[in-house]
Parts: sequence; structure tokens; C-alpha cells
Amino acid sequence: MSGAVNTKTERVWDRFLTEEDHEVFAASGWGSFLGIGERPALLVVDVTYAFTGDRDEPLMESIARWRNSCGPNAWAAIPHIARLLEAFRERGLPVLYSKGRAPRADGIGKVPWRSARGAEVPDRGPGAPSEFDIVAEIAPRPSEIVIVKEAPSVFFDTRLATYLQMMDADTLVLCGTTTSGCVRATAIDAFSRGLRVAVAEEATFDRGEASHAMSLFDLDAKYADVMATSSIVEAVGQLGGRRGTGTARVSR
Repeated sequence: MSGAVNTKTERVWDRFLTEEDHEVFAASGWGSFLGIGERPALLVVDVTYAFTGDRDEPLMESIARWRNSCGPNAWAAIPHIARLLEAFRERGLPVLYSKGRAPRADGIGKVPWRSARGAEVPDRGPGAPSEFDIVAEIAPRPSEIVIVKEAPSVFFDTRLATYLQMMDADTLVLCGTTTSGCVRATAIDAFSRGLRVAVAEEATFDRGEASHAMSLFDLDAKYADVMATSSIVEAVGQLGGRRGTGTARVSR
């Protein structure tokens, strides 16, 4: 277990908290830091064109064509996701992805998302990528696992837990989208299964600033270490050899 402490004094959620909030969580002891274990796996959650749009453009313009888009927030996160992928691949550590899929024509199995635009069939013009395609800049390699899911948590009705057990993973590192939805749901399910969980702060994104910040706050307080991407890369780099031989000692 890492002996490091959190040395970061300013967090993305600080401005959304009251003085009493800070006092309550400090007094209650929540938010202790565990660190990356010996055998981490990386999960890239739902970084498809549905959530990024097909280009970096203003958020409202992107949402007009891609109703679930997180716009510039997504494109700012993609280079950080690429850094995590490089670090895990260099060490031969497991990399997994998740994405959604088109619902059945008869609607059976479709999750009743609370969106008034859910029935839209948008015309994005010739050559537009599918909303279910993983963004090309961080596309999976042929050997990497892509999990197709139909609910917020990547664990729900999929083989993710089995894959992680077969990989002997002790830590799940999460990045992707949305922070308040699928990343949060997956982090809680991973925590509930006894895994250490780390969330890469700059490599996660959402369409709403407050929902992104407060979801990270809640995860960091109770279920996960919310860490800088650079700290995760450093931790992975300190693991000895392929698959790792020791716990990395880094701060958030």
C-alpha cells in the first residue's frame, strides 16, 4: 500500500463546496489515499463519437448534431487518455474499453434514458463516423478488450469482472465519460467488488462543469483516488517489469 499523502491543495471541486462541507469531510476522515496497487488495469469508458462529436467545436454547436456530446471537454481529455494508454502499453498492463451499441429495432432491452431527444435519428451527412465508434485518436489495439454495454456501469451484465479476475488485477484505473454517469457507476461497482479504484482527473470528462467536479469529489471522498494523470503515469512507470512487482509510491 502506498505511504503517500495527498499534497495537492486545490481541487477541481473546491469552489463548489461550502466552508462547512470542507470541515465536515475533514473531521469525518473521508478521502484517505490508497494509491495504485501492484497489478492495475486501465478501463477507457465510452470515449465514442456520441460523447465527443466528430470535431473539437463549441459545446452547443456539437450538441446540436451529437446530442450527448461533451464538446471541448472531451477533446481536452483525449491527450491525457492517450498518455495513460501509452504508459499501460509500455508496461504490458491490461487495457480495456467500453462502448454502447445501437438498440434493437423493437426497443427490447433499451435503457429508458431521461432525454427528450432520445428518439432522434440525426442526419450528420456523408462520411460522419458512427456514434458508437471509439474515437480514432485513442482507438483500441486488436489485442485489447472492448466491452459492449447497455447500462451506465461497465460491470452490469458484462464479463468485465471475469476479465479482471483472469488478469489478476488489484486496481482499476478509470478514464473517459461521463464523469457523473458511466465513470461514477463503474467506479462504485469496482469498489463494491473489492478493487482499488483510481480515476484520472484530466482524462475524465462531462458536459456539465458542476456535475463533473462534484462527481469527482464524491468519488474521491468515498470510493476512489482521484489522481492527476501524470501521477498515474508515474505510478505505472515505477512498477517493476511487465505486470508490475510492487506498489508505486506517489501522491495524487
